[in-house]
Amino acid sequence: MKRKSVFSGILALLFGTVTGCGNVSELPSQPKNQTLSVASAVHSISQTGLTESVPNAYFQPSEQSGTVVEISYQSKDYSRDNAEITKPAYVYLPYGYDENDTETHYNICYLMHGWGGHAGEYFEYANIKEMLDNMISNGDIPPTIFVSPTFYSNDAQDFGQSVSQLRQFYQDFASDLMPTVEGQFHTYAESNSPDNLKASRNHRAFGGFSLGSVTTWLQLCYNYDYIGYFLPMSGSSWYYGGYGDFQIEKNVDFIEQLVKDNQLEERGYFIYHGVGTDDTVKSQSEMMAEEMLSRNEFFTPEHYVFYQKEGGQHNHIAVREFMYNALPLFFGDDTMNTEDFTENSTVSDVINHPAFGDFGRLLFPVDRTVSESATLKEISNHSVYVWYNHIKPEKTVEIVNHLKNASENGQQIFYPIYSEEEMTADPSKHDTGLFYFKGESGAKFAITNAGGGFMYVGAMHDSFPHALELRILKYII
Repeated sequence: MKRKSVFSGILALLFGTVTGCGNVSELPSQPKNQTLSVASAVHSISQTGLTESVPNAYFQPSEQSGTVVEISYQSKDYSRDNAEITKPAYVYLPYGYDENDTETHYNICYLMHGWGGHAGEYFEYANIKEMLDNMISNGDIPPTIFVSPTFYSNDAQDFGQSVSQLRQFYQDFASDLMPTVEGQFHTYAESNSPDNLKASRNHRAFGGFSLGSVTTWLQLCYNYDYIGYFLPMSGSSWYYGGYGDFQIEKNVDFIEQLVKDNQLEERGYFIYHGVGTDDTVKSQSEMMAEEMLSRNEFFTPEHYVFYQKEGGQHNHIAVREFMYNALPLFFGDDTMNTEDFTENSTVSDVINHPAFGDFGRLLFPVDRTVSESATLKEISNHSVYVWYNHIKPEKTVEIVNHLKNASENGQQIFYPIYSEEEMTADPSKHDTGLFYFKGESGAKFAITNAGGGFMYVGAMHDSFPHALELRILKYII
């Protein structure tokens, strides 16, 4: 039998990147760009710098003022006995928000207070609410929902009890707070199910001040599947250690491995880390930044920046300025990846996604009839992939999301084999190409070639899963 001239192999080439990075002592001013996105931030701002002051006009009431509402939700005392408790949170709804308008979706940012703080304080101090109103009305940021909750299970506690409670807040956030808020208000999550909350991670941010900054780093460590943007202000990661025992290198090692193990470079994440130059507890932030910046080939400006407020102290005035500088970098049109595919996404959704250009159809067998209206779950069976057993829909979803996110983060994921002239002369050559799963510089080299019984190309459940695993092992595939 003559094999058809369809080859959808996988080639992973490694492209080295060189990114400039100053150390903490080099602090150029940050230029302001009201439409700046993370994707362009590497070209528009330095990785370290001084924040820009908030214009005085932003402290005045806006004609387009948002509203703040209090909600309560059911949670548990996760730091002690898991007893059922009721907790408050305050929600800022931007001007024009209409609870009956289910077609308009909003980005969302959660903001955590520090030691001794309380739910809602972000809308009480330093004209932060007025600043948000003005930033939205002036087009600095899109209309966004902001939530000011608390990590306390009851009233403010002593320092040790506070740390115990913030360490467990990641459970409250994922299981209780986020599903309640986003089940009630119109965010990009299609529902408050875990799958839909994860699919909308790139429209969700979490920030915090002081112990709220520690909480923010822990959200990265535990809830990276739900959150794409992080704003730690005046604090470092305490996944290991704690106050006075910061274990900076061990924490950064953990975060680096977390990013690698969960393909967060491809899926997208961004950390804007801030502290004041006169902050009484700035040393931990500076040590964290020094360690992160020393690994600038990994923590590139697309993923991590460190900015200081000149003369900034440990207060909400500094917080306000960090928010003013960071928020325009969040939620840009080309900042992060679009929502991930799910098992209910259709073949058409994948083929026609911009990340896959004109080669999306080659992700699926082109020699067999594959209905474009079928879901990824429906096609993941042996009637489509003849001779393959143990086909898993979740693997189909994982593969298309990996390639989509890599493409949206600027990687070239497909290479045509033939020139336009060759393909015009022989149309069958349009059905060829090399898919690229990026490995790591200096690693071993591998090429995988899809089978299909000399009948069709079954790359989705033959060579693609192998390439993805090799990529995780850092091979150049």
